[in-house]
Amino acid sequence: MSKILVIGKGNVGGALEGRFAAAGHEVTAVNSAVAAAEVARDAAAADVVVLAVPFAAVAGLDPAIKSALSGKVVIDATNPLAPDYVSLTVGHTTSGGEEVAKALPGAKVAKAFNSVFANHLATGAVNGAKLFLPIAGDDEDAKKTALELATELGFDAVDAGPLANARYIEPTIELLIQLAFVQGQGTGIGLTLVRG
Repeated sequence: MSKILVIGKGNVGGALEGRFAAAGHEVTAVNSAVAAAEVARDAAAADVVVLAVPFAAVAGLDPAIKSALSGKVVIDATNPLAPDYVSLTVGHTTSGGEEVAKALPGAKVAKAFNSVFANHLATGAVNGAKLFLPIAGDDEDAKKTALELATELGFDAVDAGPLANARYIEPTIELLIQLAFVQGQGTGIGLTLVRG
């Protein structure tokens, strides 16, 4: 059992809060209405912190929260989506995951849970097929923790290499958004990895 703090109580944060609690972890979830000192205290007590806030909000986290995240395993579930959701704000030379790591010096950042629609966080699968969940990170402990948690939640969690590979992971959600909303396929879709 891990002590997990989820920062963000929207679609992604709320879904992960429920799944982690159902899996037997001790979960605390906070939103922007919670005082920074309280969030920092919860972060200091946590084994794992999941960032499920808008990507742009990470840079503006209170210094006390950033300080409390130093040395912690931080799972970055954010995506650098433009306000209209139909493009990314970074890519090619950096990624949201790398920018999160820069904004949180000392944190052990792993990129995970950002490449699936929030409605699939409840099962980790679509029609019984486990969803492919690539996980990137430079810190092996953080990546191992994210892989274990994702597998526990029913995903086909795969080590996708260093955090720089978030540059390739983050566009997958944009592709799914385009398919779901622009091409009209809806959010009942996801990606699987076939092995031969």
